[in-house]
Amino acid sequence: MNLKPIKSAAVLALVSSMLLFSCASRKNKKAAKELKSPAVELVLADTARIEKPLSSVTPPVVTKSKSGGNVLIEAPLRVDLPTVEREFRGAWVATVANINWPTRGNYATESQKQEAIALLDFLKENNFNAVIFQVRPSGDALYDSPYEPWSYFLTGATGKRPSPYYDPLTFWVDEAHKRGLELHVWLNPYRAHHASGGAVSSESMVRKAPEMVLRLRNGMYWFDPANPKTQDHAAKVVEDIVKRYDIDGVHFDDYFYPYAEYNGGADFPDDASWSAYRSSGGKLSRADWRRDNVNRFIERVYKVIKSEKNYVKFGISPFGIWKPGYPAGITGSSQYDELYADAKLWLNKGWIDYFTPQLYWPIEPARQSFTALLRWWESENTQKRHVWPGLNTVEVRSSNRPQEIVRQVEATRQLIPNSVGAVHWSIAGLTKSPSMVQALKNGPYQHKALIPRSPWLQVNPLLAPTLLLTKETSSVFVKWLHKQPNQVFQWIAYAQYGDTWEYEILDAQQSEKSYPKMKNGKPLHAIAVKAVDRLSNESEYVAKSAL
Repeated sequence: MNLKPIKSAAVLALVSSMLLFSCASRKNKKAAKELKSPAVELVLADTARIEKPLSSVTPPVVTKSKSGGNVLIEAPLRVDLPTVEREFRGAWVATVANINWPTRGNYATESQKQEAIALLDFLKENNFNAVIFQVRPSGDALYDSPYEPWSYFLTGATGKRPSPYYDPLTFWVDEAHKRGLELHVWLNPYRAHHASGGAVSSESMVRKAPEMVLRLRNGMYWFDPANPKTQDHAAKVVEDIVKRYDIDGVHFDDYFYPYAEYNGGADFPDDASWSAYRSSGGKLSRADWRRDNVNRFIERVYKVIKSEKNYVKFGISPFGIWKPGYPAGITGSSQYDELYADAKLWLNKGWIDYFTPQLYWPIEPARQSFTALLRWWESENTQKRHVWPGLNTVEVRSSNRPQEIVRQVEATRQLIPNSVGAVHWSIAGLTKSPSMVQALKNGPYQHKALIPRSPWLQVNPLLAPTLLLTKETSSVFVKWLHKQPNQVFQWIAYAQYGDTWEYEILDAQQSEKSYPKMKNGKPLHAIAVKAVDRLSNESEYVAKSAL
């Protein structure tokens, strides 16, 4: 983005207003002449730290020029700024079977890019702040992977690279960040081939690593979670993505050991691994052994991510019911017993940064109540991680789906007020339902929101920005700068009209703005700005008078 130049005359006026020279003696007159040269060190007041009413202004700071004269520096303002709304608002973008992107049969690079931009623009315009993008649907890659083949869903042939070449993940990350959206990569850790993914070819992981893969009766193939090679390979895939791409999160969904219907109701065919475990002296039951395989992998992935980039969040969206009867009155399938996923343990241990149970049921009836389940999961959140439930925006069993989703968003705010958020399954439930979008944007998503902080993830404090004002005839032109621009993910720009502060959340690329001197009959009194880092931590503010 081209930056608006600050007129030289305006700059001179700004600097002149900051300097007062004492001319009571010949020495000071001489000093004033010397100040025409670059020998003066100006210390811009950009470190307002204590929030007080605007009327409370720090006394002017007097310092010495190199020539000995007194220089009066503009005093920083101490102000009371409004609290910025915080809420995680995400949407899943599924690539498996071309559910959301790219549309089926769309193998043209430019067309894929335009589809992606349209989805990201849609999220930004409707005040979402995160996208969960599926990059590894089934032992394949929608990015340039050294370990797995290009996805059938991207090019129509497993192992075929895009032509003209581009890296979709790089493109999605860059375009998401331009719009102030976090991008989380969504991976399926154990699915090796999807039934809708074309024929199993020599490029497929089914053929390249047959010792890790088992065939299911529905035509899918699954990596064996018990095989150490599976665990090593999947961990290496995660580490590679975190290392090479500027992502904000890694995300797993509910597919651990497969659902029983995938194998025609028969048990998972891991007899060879089970026999090897028992022969080596293993004492666990078969169910506990399977759960232990997944547990160790989840803990390992969390450590791999943090060892590479501490700020990259790890999230999991497991099936919404841990076991029937938890909480009392809940009925349905058991992820613990059927998928061998002890998601409660992962939450209890803090092996994740955010937890997104797929609560795809309405608030009523009680047997699978959205609110009852959310309240129970939060009661298990002993490490105080984020609990951002998954909402079935596509197909909620309700006579008024938009109203139900709005109620669920509002319920999350009431039940988990310190870290509000939700993820919508899927983006198609938004793009194909104008009434859903309208209900959200006119209701809980009226304004932009920052993502909640993750205080257990330590980062270096973000410095306050520098704020420059140029007062024009009917407006004030504002520009803000930062000494470490690569650490800035967003800005919060504040303006005080009369006694009221208003604010905007701006993308990192936007570093300037023009404010009218009058708005709704009220004069512009002051401007303030904060920087926001990758973990949504705010810097200290800097404020200046606009009068």
